[in-house]
Amino acid sequence: MTSSGGIFDLSSNAKKIDILTTESSEPNFWVDSQKAQEKMALKTRLEKALSRWQDVDSELEEADLLIELIKEEEDPSLEKDLEVALKNLQDKIDALTIETLFTGERDFNNAIVTIHPGAGGTESQDWAQMLMRMYGRWVERKSYHVETLDLQAGDEAGIKSVTLLVKGPYAYGYFKAEAGVHRLVRISPFDANKRRHTSFASVFVSPELEDDVDIEIDEKEIRLDIFRASGAGGQHVNKTSSAVRITHLPTGFVTQCQNERSQRQNKLIAMRVLKSHLYELQQEEKKKSVAKMTGEKKEIGWGSQIRSYVFQPYQMVKDHRTGIESGNVSAVMDGDIDLFVDGYLKRPKEN
Repeated sequence: MTSSGGIFDLSSNAKKIDILTTESSEPNFWVDSQKAQEKMALKTRLEKALSRWQDVDSELEEADLLIELIKEEEDPSLEKDLEVALKNLQDKIDALTIETLFTGERDFNNAIVTIHPGAGGTESQDWAQMLMRMYGRWVERKSYHVETLDLQAGDEAGIKSVTLLVKGPYAYGYFKAEAGVHRLVRISPFDANKRRHTSFASVFVSPELEDDVDIEIDEKEIRLDIFRASGAGGQHVNKTSSAVRITHLPTGFVTQCQNERSQRQNKLIAMRVLKSHLYELQQEEKKKSVAKMTGEKKEIGWGSQIRSYVFQPYQMVKDHRTGIESGNVSAVMDGDIDLFVDGYLKRPKEN
């Protein structure tokens, strides 16, 4: 890889950053605030991407120096150091190569991920929690940070819903591959007769929006419900009516937050999530492709799943969009899902 060409042209993008920096210092730059914000957002994305590729270039130079040192000193311990360095370098290059596939305007953004269980009570609620854990392990591998914006625990086990904010470069771009219905087949731990059950859960993904993104929400089109928080959260949370639920009447979107101490904080977070969801819906409508609507817009049941996780009578995880399979169910549930995500991102794009 060189800084003058290839998949990500470091020289070209460095020039773009210089141009944007020069433009931002001009007196009339902020006259058109929306255009100015778009340019500043582009500059930030280019700077972050450029920095990561430059880091790889630096590590490649260090590996070259290490190779020369090994030739001179014939030290076996240096060969182990080189093996580790090359493995780390390959992992970074693979990740950056995948990221060149992201062309969406918000792909670089953080992701807001909402998981809902399908019908089936405790069984599906447990499945939703299993997915939450799987994603938690996956984002750890990617060195992302996760904040729980809202969590509703199940009555007996699992969760009724959870909304997560995943922070990291291209979090939204990656998580888009997970939007849809996920199907589980297993011997239910909640069935005394040990029968096989099929459960469903949906994953809805939208980008965290910058403050300048204009998504208008008419106050007349929302219903605001205030209620007392339930479950864990401390004495203050459960003694005051601080939890907020917002229903967007035209679309049926429901967002809520009960994690913060104040009603105002919870409302701000719930509105933030709603705007993110509406942005995602707006983008889908622009594409005029209802068939590609993310998971929450589909029936959470048979025929609409993007992936199946079979624990019994055999072990297999299969992505129905790409045909990619894995027989190591334990590893998948422990967050090893890159083969499915990368496979989806590399798939031939539909016209």
